[in-house]
Amino acid sequence: MAERPPSAAVLILHGGYETGLAAPAPGVLNLPGLRMLPVSRAVSRAVRGDSGVRVQRVRYTHRGWNGSREDPLHDALRVLDALRREAGDIPVVLVGHSMGARAALHAAGHPLVRSVVGLAPWCPPGDPVTQLAGRDVVLLHSTKDRVTSPLASQSLTARARRAGARTCLVTIPGSDHAMIRRAPAWHHLAGLLVTGLLGLVPVPTRVEAAFGLPRGAAASEGTLSLDGLGAGGPVARRCGAERGGRR
Repeated sequence: MAERPPSAAVLILHGGYETGLAAPAPGVLNLPGLRMLPVSRAVSRAVRGDSGVRVQRVRYTHRGWNGSREDPLHDALRVLDALRREAGDIPVVLVGHSMGARAALHAAGHPLVRSVVGLAPWCPPGDPVTQLAGRDVVLLHSTKDRVTSPLASQSLTARARRAGARTCLVTIPGSDHAMIRRAPAWHHLAGLLVTGLLGLVPVPTRVEAAFGLPRGAAASEGTLSLDGLGAGGPVARRCGAERGGRR
């Protein structure tokens, strides 16, 4: 029996490297891919009660971002285009780590994308934000990250807010770039945010409040600490109702 088209989807994008034209290593040798397996499982568990939500990993052609080639971005867009042909204009949440988060942020202008959850994202200062207008963007970053910059993530949320996105940065004290320390917190929050952004459960109250900040709000106003974050809130927005080094 053929699989029914999904009513919504979550695409998982793992990290990679600043440069690298070779194909990603297979199976357990693909360490950036392995890092996202627990996140993918947590998201799958969180949406299990809604059989119409598909959780799908994006497979890369090359292991690196590769400058202006932006290879993982094009891999993500190919999956989004295929999903649109299969299921129509369904809401999609992109969940990416490091380089994968950068690809997710760049791909957010695709018509299917409603929200982005970026884990320890790679956010160079010159990256565009206009494609994030009308999207919900939540970035999670360890305050101890030594690979990508939590300050750059904070800056991107402010720039995206000015461009018309609803944004929030959640800091995770005492963790690391690989999401090993405090791993359960990363996994739980990823699942909670995805289901909230799909309208299946309430979005955490303080995240919802950050989404409502005016465009010119200071970056610090939309920055929350995980340790002070509530687990739920009174509002559940339905996604369909609104529009080198290892990375």
